[in-house]
Amino acid sequence: MTNQVKSGSEHATERDLVTDFSNRPHAYDPNTQAEYFDGVLGRRTIAFIFDVVIVLFLTLAAYVFLAVAGVFTLGLAWLLLGIAFPAMALGYSAYTMSRPASATIGMRLFDLQIRTWYGDPMNGLLGAFHTLVYYFSVTILTPFILLVPYFNGRKRCLHDYLTGTVVINSEMRADIIREAYRG
Repeated sequence: MTNQVKSGSEHATERDLVTDFSNRPHAYDPNTQAEYFDGVLGRRTIAFIFDVVIVLFLTLAAYVFLAVAGVFTLGLAWLLLGIAFPAMALGYSAYTMSRPASATIGMRLFDLQIRTWYGDPMNGLLGAFHTLVYYFSVTILTPFILLVPYFNGRKRCLHDYLTGTVVINSEMRADIIREAYRG
């Protein structure tokens, strides 16, 4: 028998409440936890450049592999050349964001991590979705959408809002900044 928990004006089981995100508060508050947002924008930009370079190297390796495979498959593998970059970008983002650090390699280099708005680490599907929304939003709405973080306290870009994520300093960096604020 499941425990009945009163939620609003109706009864819901505990299992139902786990998937109900409307009651979850934002995990990171820029007013009370400024250490999680201190310097994030600049380091996020540089981390993105590192990640683009990594994805370009992965794409180059895929192009070489597909070019050689095309010779042995009588050109069939060459049909995959057009999707090599999107596949590498999606795969790289989904895999690295779903790791325990919840960050891409570039983000880890700069002590950043990406979390859901309620504080949980990313998963692979959300990482891939975040990447797709980023590329579509930049393509359709131009890079001016990247100005959005300058007008909100959590420094979230448009694609962060649409995917329910927030980029913050890692716990280690937040601890260092917290100590600097105290000292």
